[in-house]
Amino acid sequence: MKGVILAAGIASRLRPLTETTPKCLLRVGDPTILGRTLQNLRQNDIREIVMVTGYLEEQIHAFVRGKFPNLHVQFLTNPLYDSTNNIYSLWLARDYVLNDDMLLLDSDIIFDQSIITLLVESGHHNCLAMKSGIPLGEEEIKVLTDKTGRILEISKVVDPKKAAGESIGIEKFSAEYVSTLFGILKEKMIVRKEANHFYEAAFQESIAKGSMIYAVDVQDRSCMEIDTAEDIHRAAALFAGS
Repeated sequence: MKGVILAAGIASRLRPLTETTPKCLLRVGDPTILGRTLQNLRQNDIREIVMVTGYLEEQIHAFVRGKFPNLHVQFLTNPLYDSTNNIYSLWLARDYVLNDDMLLLDSDIIFDQSIITLLVESGHHNCLAMKSGIPLGEEEIKVLTDKTGRILEISKVVDPKKAAGESIGIEKFSAEYVSTLFGILKEKMIVRKEANHFYEAAFQESIAKGSMIYAVDVQDRSCMEIDTAEDIHRAAALFAGS
């Protein structure tokens, strides 16, 4: 299994903190966001990693090479990081993950390493980590499921009252599904020019065509997306001592 980390964005909502530092290298407590993620991957014995970078990418490269020399990391550049969304960064990774199982991660999540273990041991070929029991609004990527946990819909526009929870930005996919996913991405990127979408739009298309993706509830395991300075303070308190 290969890990894919998408870390190309500018993170304008975190300025001025991101004026000179990419979001994933901001510290939450003592460790950086990216440092925690890579440690979590290493603890789950995932040592082949593809990272798509863009904004201030030299800092990310230097950090990874200096702090995690034993991980095999392939760096890719999204030259359009300031005008595309994460779906385009994922598309750029295609030649490095086809024919492999893939663990896909956003680079701005603080999470307990056991969440990866939970996905790997879930029994599902294709699944994503979902947080239930939290307030949901318009901004969260929400999932609607059937009684078995199979995802019926995933997007920001899912009715919060009907949603099972929020997709936190960690997905595990089989090699077979990876091939299906990149076929859809090819259509979206090359033909329809939809480079400014979230990658969940491709998941939704695959679901509409019959792919089965399951939501795995992380329950009380700690996880949090970092979007604002306030998020950093809340995450530091949540992960204090870890």
